[in-house]
Amino acid sequence: QVQLVESGGGLVQAGGSLRLSCAASGSIYSINLMGWYRQAPGKQRDMVATVTSGGATNYADSVKGRFTISRDGAKNTVYLQMNSLKPEDTAVYYCYTIVQVTTTRRMRNYWGQGTQVAVSS
Repeated sequence: QVQLVESGGGLVQAGGSLRLSCAASGSIYSINLMGWYRQAPGKQRDMVATVTSGGATNYADSVKGRFTISRDGAKNTVYLQMNSLKPEDTAVYYCYTIVQVTTTRRMRNYWGQGTQVAVSS
């Protein structure tokens, strides 16, 4: 089993910054990808940013130039630096990972429990 523990959410004024962290632990042989998705009330869960084990990043158009994803491979941790936050960034942010599990060496995907980000105008 793999666990994802998120931290860093909160309430911030528009234009402010927050940094989210997500640490993966458990039966991890290797990590293929880590990333962040978000879900606003009444809306679907959408990709925000992802980073592969090779360092390739992908961002939603709505956050390009404002958010930066990074990872620490040694700590199995991914970060999301969010700058110039807007009220429309308000959502529950979920950590996501695709790992090769130790037991079967199969690829599995996992979600974190979510952390609330609220941006006031």
